[in-house]
Amino acid sequence: MFNIILLGITSLLTDISSEMVYPILPVFLITVLGASPAILGLIEGIAESSASLLKVFSGYFSDKIKLRKPFTIIGYAGSTFGKLFLYISQSWGMVLCGRVIDRFGKGVRTAPRDALIAESAKEGKRGAAFGLHRAMDTLGATAGVAIAYFLVTRFKGPLRDVFLFSLIPAFLGVLVLFFVREKKAQENPASSKRLEFRWRALDKRLKLFLVFTFIFTLGNSSNQFLLLRAKNLGSPLAQVILFYLVYNIVYALVAYPASRLSDKIGRKKLLVLGYFFYGLVYLGFALNKSLNMFWVLFGVYGLYIGFTEGVEKALVADIAPVNLRATAIGLHATFVGIGLLPASLLAGLLWKFLGAAAPFYFGGILGIAASIGLWFILRGV
Repeated sequence: MFNIILLGITSLLTDISSEMVYPILPVFLITVLGASPAILGLIEGIAESSASLLKVFSGYFSDKIKLRKPFTIIGYAGSTFGKLFLYISQSWGMVLCGRVIDRFGKGVRTAPRDALIAESAKEGKRGAAFGLHRAMDTLGATAGVAIAYFLVTRFKGPLRDVFLFSLIPAFLGVLVLFFVREKKAQENPASSKRLEFRWRALDKRLKLFLVFTFIFTLGNSSNQFLLLRAKNLGSPLAQVILFYLVYNIVYALVAYPASRLSDKIGRKKLLVLGYFFYGLVYLGFALNKSLNMFWVLFGVYGLYIGFTEGVEKALVADIAPVNLRATAIGLHATFVGIGLLPASLLAGLLWKFLGAAAPFYFGGILGIAASIGLWFILRGV
C-alpha cells in the first residue's frame, strides 16, 4: 500500500501539471500560433502513437531486468522536460516536439509503473489498487484544471506562462518517486528461463481484447477535440476549462469505487457499460447545439473513463502471464497508442471536410459497437 500511495502522489502532482496545460493547448495552438484542427489532430496523433510504441518495449525490458523504479523515474522526468518545450514554443512544430517528449516519458513509465502497482497490491485487491491510483491521478487532474481556470480568469497573463507554472508540480512528482521501495523479484521457474514474448502463448481472451481495443481506438480521437467542439460552438475559454473540470471531478469520484467493484462482480460488466457511455457521449457531442448540455456530456464522459481505465489495467494484469505482466500491460498501451495516430488524424480530416460533428458520429458508432463486442469477447471475466 505504501508504494501505491507514493505512486498515486506522483501521478497526482504530474496530473496537476499536465492538466494545467491540456485544456488550454488547443486554444493556444489555434488562436496564438494559428494552427488548424487538422494540425491539432496531427500533433496529438504523432505524440500519442510514437510514444506509445515505447510502452511495450519499456515493459519488456522492465520484465527482463526485473526492475520497475528506474523506468518510472526516467519516464516522469521526461514528461517534465517536455513541458519546458511548450513554454518556449513559437510555432506548432515546437509544440509537437514538446508533446512528443512528454508522451515519450509516459511511454517509458506506464507499463513498469503499472506492474509495480500490480505487484504491490494484495491478492484479490488489484482492481482496488489500480482504482486508488487512478482516483489520485484524477484528483490531481481536477486540481490542475482548477488552477488553469484561476490563472486564465484571475492572473490573465499570456497563456504560455501557464506552461511555466506547470513545471513546479511536475518536478515535485519526480522527487516523490525516490521514496518508492521496490521489492526484489522472487525467483520462479518462469524467471529462470530466458524471457521470451510470444503472441500465440497469450490467453485467447487477452489477444481478442487487445485487437478489439485497437479497433475501438480508431474512433477514439484526442480529448482535445471535445474541448475544441465546445469552443467551436461558442463557449469562452474559461467555460471550456470548467467543462473539463466537471469531467475530471466525475472521473475522480468514480475511478476507485468502480475498479474496486470490478474485484467483486468481474471486469466485463463495467467495461461494457463504460464503452456504452462513450458511444452515447460522442453521439451527444455530434448532435448537441446547446452550451448548457456540455455540462452533462463532459460528466457522462467522466463515467466512461472511470468505468474503464483502471479496470482495463487490472484485467490485463489478471490475464497476463506473471513473468510477462509489464510486457502485456505495455502491449495494451501500445495497441491503444498506435490507434491514436490514425484516430486523431481521421478526426481532424473529418472535421475539416465533413463538418465538426462528423468525427463524433464516427466515434459514437464505434463506441456502441465496442460495448456489444466486449460482452462476447470477455466471457468468464
